[in-house]
Amino acid sequence: MIEIEEIKINYPGADAWQMGDSPELASELADLIKKGIKTASCGSFASFQQVESAPKIGSYNIILDGQNVPVCVTRLVSMRLVRFCDVTEAFARKEGEGDLSLEYWQKEHKRFFTREGHFSEDMELIAEEFELVEIV
Repeated sequence: MIEIEEIKINYPGADAWQMGDSPELASELADLIKKGIKTASCGSFASFQQVESAPKIGSYNIILDGQNVPVCVTRLVSMRLVRFCDVTEAFARKEGEGDLSLEYWQKEHKRFFTREGHFSEDMELIAEEFELVEIV
């Protein structure tokens, strides 16, 4: 099994992290990224502001599965601020989850942000798009 530090040799400054809020979801999302289905993600702007080293366009990320095992490397290609109620069908499809519909995206993200403790229809999100660089 390849170690995070070995990957960072080729991608200096890369952050390693899981997506989602459970090991099961982290593994599911990492697999969607590895398959090229998931090319976007989002998080609440409020949470984003609390992160010490915010991601920057062009930065590399090592995506971990639910057991903290590296799965792939992505590169952030775009970021924008968007309200929950303004997320488009196209962006929902890029998130790659469920049936790829906006309705599914809204239902699951409302549930996620409610669990996180702050949901509203007009909440601001950081919408990120990324490209798969390498499967490790």
